[in-house]
Formats: sequence, C-alpha cells, structure tokens
Amino acid sequence: MKPTIRQLEYFSVVAETLHFRKAAEQLHVSQPTLSDQIKELEYRLGIVLLDRTRHTVELTPVGREILDRTKFLLRDLNDLCDHAKTAKSMLGGTLRLGVAPTVGPYLLPYVLPDLHRAYPDLKLYIREDRSSSLEQALRTGQHDLILTALPLEDESLRTEILFNEPLMVGLPKDHRLTVTDKIAPQSLKGEAVLSLGAGHRLYEQAQDLCREFGADLQDDYEGTSLDTLRQMVGMGMGVSFFPSLYVRSEITKDPEVCAKPIASKAVKRQVGLAWRGNSPRIKEFLQFKEDILVALKQKISHEVMLSG
Repeated sequence: MKPTIRQLEYFSVVAETLHFRKAAEQLHVSQPTLSDQIKELEYRLGIVLLDRTRHTVELTPVGREILDRTKFLLRDLNDLCDHAKTAKSMLGGTLRLGVAPTVGPYLLPYVLPDLHRAYPDLKLYIREDRSSSLEQALRTGQHDLILTALPLEDESLRTEILFNEPLMVGLPKDHRLTVTDKIAPQSLKGEAVLSLGAGHRLYEQAQDLCREFGADLQDDYEGTSLDTLRQMVGMGMGVSFFPSLYVRSEITKDPEVCAKPIASKAVKRQVGLAWRGNSPRIKEFLQFKEDILVALKQKISHEVMLSG
C-alpha cells in the first residue's frame, strides 16, 4: 500500500524539527496520532526512517534520502494546488516571493502598490535572504519565484531579466575622488574596497571588479547589509560598490558619503526573476514580470536599463 500525502507531510515536519512534541504542535495533532502515522508510513515503505530514543530523534541514512524526495514531491503538489486555485484568473491565490536584500527594499516600493491594485486577491508573501540561499530555497519549494541579481548557479532554473542596474562607487565625503564627475576604473587601483559577505551576488561582483581595477578587497571587514557598508564608508574605512537604486534611496540622504558613477558601461548588474523550469505557473510568472516592468517604466526607467 502506498503512503498518503498526510503521512509524508507529517514525516517532513518531524524530520525538520527532530522532535515529536514540537512537530505535533506545529501540525495541530496529538503526539500519539503523529507517532502512529509515522510508524504506518515506515510499515508501508518497508524501511526505518527515524532512530528514536527516549530523548532524541535522528534521521536514518535512508530517512535522509526519503526526506529529500518527500520535499520535492510536496513542493510539486503545492505547485499543482496553487495553479488550480488561480486557473480562472491571472495572479491570484498565494505567491511566495524570495528577494535579495540588495534588491527588494529598493525596488519593491515602486512595484507593490500597483500589483495590489491590479490583483487585490493576490496574497504575496515576501522573504529576504542571500542570493545563494534564495536559489536553494527555490529548488526545494520554499519559494515560488525569487527576485535577485543574476546569473544563478543552477541552470535548470528559468530566469527572466528585468533590468540592468549601474553600480556606483561610494566614497567618504573627504575622499580625493569626490571632486570628479565620473570615476575612472584605473583611479581605483590600490583602494581599499569594502563588500558584503560571501553568498551575495554583489560580493562576487566586487571580487571581479577589484581584480580588474587593481583594488584591494577587504575580506576582514565584510558588511552584513548595504546600510552597514554605507556606514563603514562614511567612517573612512574604505570605498564600496553600491547599486544605483540603493544610492537613490539611501546615499543621497547621507552627508558622510558621496556616490559617483564609474566611467564604464560594463560596471552594472543584472536583476531578474527566477522560478523552477517545471512549474505549472509559468504564465502567471511571466505576467508578474510584465507588470513589474510596466511599473518600473513609469517610475525609474531613467535609473536602470529595462529589458525589452
């Protein structure tokens, strides 16, 4: 006899919490009911999924393999259910959007009001995380789509470019380069460059730019956010690369920091959407992209280079 969807859902929660009482509370069932369903699942599969003692619960090796497959199965089932709910209307129901912290806060304010007016029934759940973590969460079904800097590492994920965004150099107000209108790349040679930590696309780009310009990336002083980087620059600890939308939102209000464009059209980043290639909601996601582009064209087309 095959396992039921409910049994797999129960197993997934127990495997994540490794605690029957906490899992039962999360699932709103009694602990004996949960335990019986896990035992029944193991019986139907003919394997032991969990090692249990009086004080601990651990996944067996085969249990870890089954958990990975269970996550993908439940992810695809949720996709199917979400698609069925929205089949009669474009962009309804629930949409789980993962956003990079270097993108979302400085882009979404231009987009969300228009989306809400156009799709009042859309429930948009937004979660911020580093680009590398967003990509993993997209694969496992925690997000329906993600908004982040491109490219992604996983080529099986479908990506759609929204725009190209120039990167600017953030300088302390008394830096020698603040007197120039544009920063020549060669003038950054030997400069101490601050960046975000590993896992951010902006960190990888800062590495590449420092190698190209001969600048000195300060690995010992990684910022946890763009705001932290800006404050470190303002204290004279170095210079940094900032996306132009962040400059517009925050640096223009900071008297301690000056942002200058770089005299090279190549210094930019791509920002886009990504989703699983086998998602049944592709038409919705493409519509989501078009709605974002319409909103951006009206409000910030002079700041970024929109796709299409």
